[in-house]
Amino acid sequence: MELRTRHVATAGTARPGHFRWYIGGLLFLSTVVNYLDRQTLSVLAPHLKTEFQWSNADFALIIIAFRAAYGIGQAGAGRLLDRLGTRLGLTIAVAFYSTAAVLTSLASGLRSFMGFRFLLGLGESANWPGATKAVSEWFPRRESGWAVALFDSGSSIGAAVAPAMVLGLSALFGTWRPVFACVGALGFAWLLLFRWVYRPPEAHPWLTDAERREILGDRESAAAVGESARPPSLSYSQLLRLPQTWGVIVAKSLTDPVWFFITDWFAVYLVARGFKLEESLLAFWVPFVAADAGNFLGGGVSSRLIRGGMPVGAARKWVIVVGVAGMSCLMATVYFQSLLWITLVFAIATCSYAAVSTMVLNLPADIYWTGSVATVSGMSGGGAGVGTVCATYLTGFVADRYSFQPILIAASIVPYAAAVAVLALVRNTDATRQRIVRDI
Repeated sequence: MELRTRHVATAGTARPGHFRWYIGGLLFLSTVVNYLDRQTLSVLAPHLKTEFQWSNADFALIIIAFRAAYGIGQAGAGRLLDRLGTRLGLTIAVAFYSTAAVLTSLASGLRSFMGFRFLLGLGESANWPGATKAVSEWFPRRESGWAVALFDSGSSIGAAVAPAMVLGLSALFGTWRPVFACVGALGFAWLLLFRWVYRPPEAHPWLTDAERREILGDRESAAAVGESARPPSLSYSQLLRLPQTWGVIVAKSLTDPVWFFITDWFAVYLVARGFKLEESLLAFWVPFVAADAGNFLGGGVSSRLIRGGMPVGAARKWVIVVGVAGMSCLMATVYFQSLLWITLVFAIATCSYAAVSTMVLNLPADIYWTGSVATVSGMSGGGAGVGTVCATYLTGFVADRYSFQPILIAASIVPYAAAVAVLALVRNTDATRQRIVRDI
């Protein structure tokens, strides 16, 4: 290792390397594992509902247990990550939620499933604040759109891979219990890789000097205009007095429930429409692959606009507005009976959502200094948790008594309020001029 370090340091005098993208890949893998754990239940839901005789309202309670813990956890996980650091914070979180995922194999009914899913949500809540913080540490602003797109795309890849993996393991073992244990164990494998590779860029021995300078360039520029005079992090009360914070919270709170409706209920929805899940794997897979494309489309377009001279805030807002318009097509599934057309509409909606999500996830790193990035990300995740819990309860209630149609119509309309919040609240203010937050 010492020999390699000397070699890298010498090479650092030449040109910047690309090691930061290996860090981005590591964050991507974390999100894949995260989604495989949570999607295991969603894929098995039609079979578990039959075995345990759950109604849609019963299944909603299990989802709510996860979402409530996820929201509660994110509200505190962001601040904890800002204090503990990315490496230690994510180590604790991944070990915790992987243990919870494995223990789900012991569930015996509604209450025990709710308990294990609550623990899973509590642990998984740190993934997005942690990954967002890592991006703010490792990537300059002009690349952060691509970096967030990379790690966020793990959610769609994990959701796309889950059906084949989960149903394959279920067929192999002949029962659902070992499936939770096998999928949950993947988190421990990722953790070994993470502990070996991840260090802060300031002291990472594998970085070239040139790449280190490129990564830290934003911070050096900020110091030149007075960053050194600002406090390392803002308190909750200080953050909540900023309109930018509320713009991020509202945007995430009103768009995430749409995505979680699709990830949690899509299998149940297809069965309710009369399609057999085992014969609809392609239909289940396509919207999540479309979401993966949306991550990179949103990140790529915004990064290109920024390189072309558009302000960071304007580039993010442009993608959000277009993406919200794409999400609104979800209501069209009400009029289609063909699996092909239903799948296509869901694909457009998820692609659009993913572009919006990439921008909203970028905003904390765009607006706040490193010491507050994970805190704001966690606060917005907490708001999304509240919104998703309410939406999940209403989904179970409405689906049992009516159908999924009113839910799809609402999911098409609500995101417009998120776009309005971003346009109105995420802007430069007196706090920007005082260097409390960054220019946007």
